[in-house]
Amino acid sequence: MSIAYLSLPSLGHCCQKSPTFSLKSSFLSKPTKTQFSFAFKTTQKRSSSHIVSMSMEAGVGVMGTKLGMMSFFETDGTVVPVTVVGFREGNIVTQVKTSATDGYDAVQVGYRRVRDKKLTKPELGHLGKAGVIPMRHLQEFRLQTVEEFETGQKLDVEELFKEGDLVDVSGTTIGKGFQGGIKRHNFKRGQMSHGSKSHRALGSIGAGTTPGRVYKGKKMPGRMGGSKRKIRKLKIVKIDNDLKVVMIKGALPGKPGNLLRITPAKIFYLSICLVSVTSAGLQNTYPSVHHLNFLKLQCIHG
Repeated sequence: MSIAYLSLPSLGHCCQKSPTFSLKSSFLSKPTKTQFSFAFKTTQKRSSSHIVSMSMEAGVGVMGTKLGMMSFFETDGTVVPVTVVGFREGNIVTQVKTSATDGYDAVQVGYRRVRDKKLTKPELGHLGKAGVIPMRHLQEFRLQTVEEFETGQKLDVEELFKEGDLVDVSGTTIGKGFQGGIKRHNFKRGQMSHGSKSHRALGSIGAGTTPGRVYKGKKMPGRMGGSKRKIRKLKIVKIDNDLKVVMIKGALPGKPGNLLRITPAKIFYLSICLVSVTSAGLQNTYPSVHHLNFLKLQCIHG
């Protein structure tokens, strides 16, 4: 899958003040947007159609189950901490959404087979219409094009990913319950001796008469963990087709048995620019900081 395309006729000339760039990426939501239009205030009439703000993925992904962590020994003897992700029955396309019918292009994928009585009648009807098995989890992957997908298609990990690829993994972190400021926000405690009566207390949370309230976002004790977290650009170390597991370098959210969402990694701003420069055959040119800043802003704002 090509990550980015670049047409930089003036990249090697660092002295130009207003270079013209044409940068297109396969996972930016608006690749045909006028370059650097975000820098100018324009009055455009908003469309009355429904706008979907779901994040665009770099490619279709799969769902898996966290099995635990272990040490992986590479051929040169290097020890790599990895998380083992297993795959139950599922990862089947249950619905293909298009701009004509739903207002955006996305692929809905089901994972983990369950008994019929575990699902509601609407869920069974939805899956039965697609002609697939009953599955517990349904998630969408928003893409730029969904022409190559069809209902009932099986998504195999070994076909989507290979060893050495970078992926984004998201899941629910381990819930810690209600915690204090020291554990939740890494606050320092007070003295334990010399007459101190403030050991693990929070302390002052604001002024008195002015402003006479507590500012929003103040770090205080509260519920910790149990939230969605995405870890980006993790390397796939090993894919075992016999055991149907994938070993990913580093730690992943949640405890063993947790549901994980694995997608191709998004490569933003400078990473896109460097890959694009290499693919365009401009390795021997040295773009200035001025040019790279323009590329960075364009990639960030789409």
